[in-house]
Amino acid sequence: MTSVLIVDDHPVILRGFRRIMEDAGVETVHEATDVAGGYRLFNRLRPGMVVVDLTFRTGALAGLSLIRQIRALARNTRILAFSMHDDPIIVSRALESGATGYVLKDVPAARFQEAFETVRAGRSYLDHALATRVAVLGLAGQPAPLADLTARELQILSLLGRGQSYGAIADTLAVSYRTVIGSCASLRRKLGVRTLAELIHVAVSQGEDGPAR
Repeated sequence: MTSVLIVDDHPVILRGFRRIMEDAGVETVHEATDVAGGYRLFNRLRPGMVVVDLTFRTGALAGLSLIRQIRALARNTRILAFSMHDDPIIVSRALESGATGYVLKDVPAARFQEAFETVRAGRSYLDHALATRVAVLGLAGQPAPLADLTARELQILSLLGRGQSYGAIADTLAVSYRTVIGSCASLRRKLGVRTLAELIHVAVSQGEDGPAR
């Protein structure tokens, strides 16, 4: 593995990634700070591995679409998703989109290096706690409409399950209060519930499929 593409919009994280990868013997590290730039670089350079964040300022969970686009272009590319989201629904969506591995942003550098080296070697990576929560979610079975949720709706459902109010969700996602209300109305329609209380119950029940951090 001589070249790796990192797609993340945080300069400090980009520098940290570069240092870890150069220490691991990667000859060329390419960087992109948004999904569009990441796609253009990948299409032009075709690196053997991509490390991609899921959340960008330009869109909630926009990294999921990049993972799908890369996987459509190159079936054998190794993709490591690197994210703050530990919700098993979002982790599952990343893996279903084509990620080879998934690691959380708050892990120690040694854990990230383990994830990087595992995916670099062509093996899948998911730490034990996340793997357990994803497995339990699969055993419990997701409601069919859950697969139809947009990235924004998945994010809002996750935050509702953590007890955040509409206002707090708007602040967390840097969107308007009206946007959150509209997304929750769409969530209620897709999930077949009528009230906010019922929607929160669905959100919490998804979070309870594994131990919340």
